[in-house]
Amino acid sequence: MDKERFAKQLAFILEADKEKEIYRQTHLTGYKRQENDAEHAWHMALMIYLLKEYANEEFDVAKAMVMALIHDIVEIDAGDTYAYDAEALASQAEREEKAAKRIFGLLPDEQKEEMLALFNEFEQNETPEAKFAHAIDNFQPLILNDANNGGDWLAHNVKKSQVIKRQQKSELGSKEIWAYTKKLIDKNVENGYITNDDE
Repeated sequence: MDKERFAKQLAFILEADKEKEIYRQTHLTGYKRQENDAEHAWHMALMIYLLKEYANEEFDVAKAMVMALIHDIVEIDAGDTYAYDAEALASQAEREEKAAKRIFGLLPDEQKEEMLALFNEFEQNETPEAKFAHAIDNFQPLILNDANNGGDWLAHNVKKSQVIKRQQKSELGSKEIWAYTKKLIDKNVENGYITNDDE
């Protein structure tokens, strides 16, 4: 065993544990409490595996699952950016890039480069893996919100146009999930959980 290499890997693993303390706006089913980033990432990875048949194109499932597991690790430094917070979204990329360099920089060089490459690939949303992972990243909080009678949408007075803008790139990864998403959005507007822009 290379002791220095192992020490770096352990340092990263322990740093990653802090992701369990980053709470998102989205609540667990039953609206008991907010989910944390680690729970979101695990849920996404599980969904990528289970829903892979709905992807628009063939993709490397394991690679997409790893993308899901690491995509929000930067929030240890950068914090969670709420999907509908325009001010925070403006500085998100800069904050997350800085965080990625520090956190992945704890790893041995080739693992650091591998993780940074996967993180950047996810952010660029151009490969089949990134597109499907993004679709699931959008879909996961949507189905939790739907299961919770729109609790988080209601709390933030979220409008239909905001949800559609957030979700529409899901079509790049899965036309079928996007079609289902549109139905869920319409249902939640009809139920009064998402504000219709005309109101």
